[in-house]
Amino acid sequence: QVHLVESGGGLVQAGSSLRLYCAASGGTFSSYMMGWFRQAPGKERQFVAAISRRSGRTYYADSVKGRFTISRDNAKSALYLQMNSLKSEDTAVYYCAASSALIATPPQDYNYWGQGTQVTVSS
Repeated sequence: QVHLVESGGGLVQAGSSLRLYCAASGGTFSSYMMGWFRQAPGKERQFVAAISRRSGRTYYADSVKGRFTISRDNAKSALYLQMNSLKSEDTAVYYCAASSALIATPPQDYNYWGQGTQVTVSS
């Protein structure tokens, strides 16, 4: 079983950058596909980005493509999300998640979730 803890969220102005961090423990991190999701108030949880087990492939939602970069360090059991050119519509709670599937993008494919970190972008 994998335990996930996110950090790095905060309040920033539009156009700024943030780097989210997800620390994993309790499992073999490299055996999981990892993803970032977000949920704004009153909206469903939304896929943001995902990365394969050995970082060979990455996947992005169209809304963040070219602005966000997902990466992982299997030696450190760490997942990252570099967010640049932030917009007010990026405001949400961001969650990291782990999936035992080879390829996974919808939330239902993920087995383990962190508690989330708030990102607020002021315009």
